[in-house]
Amino acid sequence: MSNLKGKTLFITGASRGIGKAIALRAAKDGANIVIAAKTTDPHPKLPGTIYSAAEEVEAAGGKALPLLVDIREEEGVRAAVAQAVSTFGGIDILVNNASAINISGTLETPMKRYDLMHQVNTRGTFLCSQACLPELLKAPNPHILMLSPPLNMTEQWFAPHVAYTMAKYGMSMCVLGMAGEFRGRVGVNALWPRTIIATAALAMLGESEGKVSARNGRTPEIVADAAHAILTRDGKTTTGNFFIDDAVLASAGITDLSGYAVDPSAPLFPDIFL
Repeated sequence: MSNLKGKTLFITGASRGIGKAIALRAAKDGANIVIAAKTTDPHPKLPGTIYSAAEEVEAAGGKALPLLVDIREEEGVRAAVAQAVSTFGGIDILVNNASAINISGTLETPMKRYDLMHQVNTRGTFLCSQACLPELLKAPNPHILMLSPPLNMTEQWFAPHVAYTMAKYGMSMCVLGMAGEFRGRVGVNALWPRTIIATAALAMLGESEGKVSARNGRTPEIVADAAHAILTRDGKTTTGNFFIDDAVLASAGITDLSGYAVDPSAPLFPDIFL
């Protein structure tokens, strides 16, 4: 499969950032995009709503279904899946992109933030996968793609932010388990960026941390192009992988990545977990 024309993608957190970039890349092929996110009114610091994202998807050549979805709420997720199926006739691809982040140490992590990260990242990923799987199992080339890191069980990735690491690794453990459970029927993979990615969320994090700059990153389009390369492969044989964006592009013959740099003169910062 060389493109995603006519395929239906259910993308969580697709109102902005990487999720929206993946949606727009698929829309260029003529895909149907379910924009499952929480933002219906403009955020004071984070641009984009499910409706503005839907407009961009349709302008790019796709069909959009903007749905207000909080992936922590089971009934809402299952209702959104049912509406997606009613509108587009099925679901071919689930992209578990929605995520909550709080990079802080044990003593500095409020339990409210701990709960949010685990409810959104680990539980939300599991719930959306569970809700979409009955439809995915009917699709000719189904995929689940998690925006989560490779599993590396060493101290350095846990010590600085144990709560966040556990929550993100929970997403990756879903990849490990579901890839084995549905091998040969659904492709389940993870994708993670080699460098930091310039998003509005990163800008906010940089302000709070005082040390992260978008100048040292790449644009979300590199992750979107890598996701497209994965999602156009055969899910029956492409599964259980923890892909890194630039390695995926290199395997597709794309080695000049200078066009993705926010500032070609600035050094690239590696993303967390790599």
